[in-house]
Amino acid sequence: MLQIEGLHVFYDEIHALKGIGIEVRRGEIVAILGNNGAGKTTTLKTISGLLAPRRGTITLDDEPLTGVPPHEVVLRGIAHVPEGRRIFKRLSVRENLMMGAYRRGDDGIEADLERVFALFPRLQERLTQVAGTLSGGEQQMLAIGRALMASPRLLLLDEPSMGLAPVLVEQIFETISDINRQGTTILLVEQNAAMALSIAHRGYVLETGTIALGGTAAALAENPEVRRAYLGE
Repeated sequence: MLQIEGLHVFYDEIHALKGIGIEVRRGEIVAILGNNGAGKTTTLKTISGLLAPRRGTITLDDEPLTGVPPHEVVLRGIAHVPEGRRIFKRLSVRENLMMGAYRRGDDGIEADLERVFALFPRLQERLTQVAGTLSGGEQQMLAIGRALMASPRLLLLDEPSMGLAPVLVEQIFETISDINRQGTTILLVEQNAAMALSIAHRGYVLETGTIALGGTAAALAENPEVRRAYLGE
């Protein structure tokens, strides 16, 4: 579905991604693990068109994405939930959700809104509330819900557990699994390696802009290097 090959990305003279290759197959959850500064967020931003690679290719269903502007990336079926949620804090919950669908002209918007409410009943309860007054967990639900309103084939999630209480982390990851079971492919960036590998099919470990390891989630969870560096063992 998504194929990244030989991707090089720079911030001025800083070489952030050094020729990485990643594959995401249809129907999968693929996790990207790594420490701060490894290049995880840079990878998602480049897929979304927010950053331009200097070299390399990105394709979605064999169609090139390299150089495609962000709004066109969304129309092609990719939605991005950024690190830090980035909701519209002065708008209501409903207005935020509808912003996710602003480029759509089909008849499925109300059905997708009901899907979001089924996944996140709290959002329906808070529908008219100003988004900036929501709790951190509710804001994360809203950020994911807003992305789903774009009706993506591929959902990019950047650190969905950041800043959340453990009970909310479990709830968010259960919902991510539900979204995947409903047919949405997911590329997940997450520092909580144990939770990410518990729901992922496959994964990659990024270290200073290069792919250090890759394989099934089960194999990565048993890898001594991963257990020592990311699972606290």
